[in-house]
Amino acid sequence: MTRVNHCRLLGAPVGSGAGVRGCELGPAALRQAGLADALRARGWQVTDLGDARPEPGPLSHPANPALRYFSETTAWIRGIGRAAQTAGRDGALPVFLGGDHALSAATVPAMARRARAGGRPLFVLWLDAHPDFHTLDSSTSGNLHGTPVAYFTGAAGFTGFPPLRDAVAPRRVCMMGLRSIDADEAARLAGSGIAALRMGALRRAGVTAPLERFLDRVAAEDGDLHVSLDADFLDPRLAPAVGTAVPGGATLEEAGRIAALLGESGRVTSLDLVELNPRLAAARRTAALLIALAADILPPCPEALRHTGS
Repeated sequence: MTRVNHCRLLGAPVGSGAGVRGCELGPAALRQAGLADALRARGWQVTDLGDARPEPGPLSHPANPALRYFSETTAWIRGIGRAAQTAGRDGALPVFLGGDHALSAATVPAMARRARAGGRPLFVLWLDAHPDFHTLDSSTSGNLHGTPVAYFTGAAGFTGFPPLRDAVAPRRVCMMGLRSIDADEAARLAGSGIAALRMGALRRAGVTAPLERFLDRVAAEDGDLHVSLDADFLDPRLAPAVGTAVPGGATLEEAGRIAALLGESGRVTSLDLVELNPRLAAARRTAALLIALAADILPPCPEALRHTGS
């Protein structure tokens, strides 16, 4: 695949999809913590496009009364989706700064559309404690950050969301680090074709082999690869500034190994950094860790290698 050296940052300051407000402050926190400088140090040309804005649409009244902030969140999904298409133009590598994980209902379809236009499939690596595989009908929390994977893989019943032009085939989705799966999600995942890998199983077998198998499939199909990194993928002792912390998350060694394999593969074409909540404890430490992982996930550009003498 063709290597690029231009990275575009796009803020996606949506917080209405989460149960705890504060993720809307995440893009500013990642910028202030030095994300752009960290990527430039890896040889990337970085352009910051600023923040996406919500785009209101027709009023919709979903049947599930538990759903919270539906119109507000779907307006964000429309606006982020439109801006994401701009961020991915001309072969640039977009990094989407969250915001809660509802933003992936915008970023992933936009990247799937870009991949299709280039004659390639899109693969998605979902690094998260949660599968976010609820439909609008199955959600009991009512938090829409729990629905993006069901939406972008083409599940029925998403009236009120933007029409999905380019669904991602479930067999091209790999989830790693799962620790909190609701019963309805578990039942639907079992027959979905998604590779849903729990953290406990990864800890016993190691993260290297399953990720290498997935990356081999991406390479075999010459696919684009979107990585969606949720801060709660990490153990909350390392990254506490998340509203949905689940014990037993990835260690520094495990997360670092995953990031290094992704960087070495050269397959990553877009990246989400989500669920950083600066209102919670140790926000700077959490932001710094996300930035360090992001810098390793994106392969160093030739310019950086020349400067280091590699």
